[in-house]
Amino acid sequence: MENQNLQDKYFPVIKQYLAPLVLGFLGLMFLGYGLIGYFYGKKDKPDILFEAASTSASSVVDVSAADSVKNKQEKLIVVDIEGAVEKPGVYKLASDSRIQDALIAAGGLSKGADRELVSKSVNLAIKLVDGMKVYIPVVGEKPPQSPLSGGGMSGDVSGLVNINSASVHELDGLPGIGEVTADKIINNRPYERIEALVEKKIVGQKVFEQIKEKIVAQ
Repeated sequence: MENQNLQDKYFPVIKQYLAPLVLGFLGLMFLGYGLIGYFYGKKDKPDILFEAASTSASSVVDVSAADSVKNKQEKLIVVDIEGAVEKPGVYKLASDSRIQDALIAAGGLSKGADRELVSKSVNLAIKLVDGMKVYIPVVGEKPPQSPLSGGGMSGDVSGLVNINSASVHELDGLPGIGEVTADKIINNRPYERIEALVEKKIVGQKVFEQIKEKIVAQ
């Protein structure tokens, strides 16, 4: 009887507040799931952006590498190395190569090379130009007027000194040109025309007037 009285007393109260309590509990659950989803979604987002950024950066690196290879290929020159070298022939070298680089590419001087003549007449620091020919004489061979030549033409062609391939000795023989100026001419090669000597401020106009009929750019 006492239990019946308790039920009659509290059951209406429980019935009155049960539905709001259940709804409130469900609301808290949905709110919790929503907050968890929001924070986890925000945490994952930078990873996606980072991956996209990494892919973009990788593409840039790939393109830059391809451009670098292309530029290197475009800057090659072709030179003919003949005479007393281990492996005479035609070689592709970097555009900033020197005579020394050409000799290394050809395996160096052979046993029969006239080393004394080479040390006296060949400037190993001369910058190569496309189509240039390097000839190394053997011992006892009558050396050509110039051991170095460009485009199949010797350093002195029909009395004209080729400023793109002449040695210091040949350039020093021009009026108004000393050894210092000869070195400047060699270090600033190649030249597309003889007037470039003045344009590059290697010689003055007065000296140029003295040598312009004695030089050629080939």
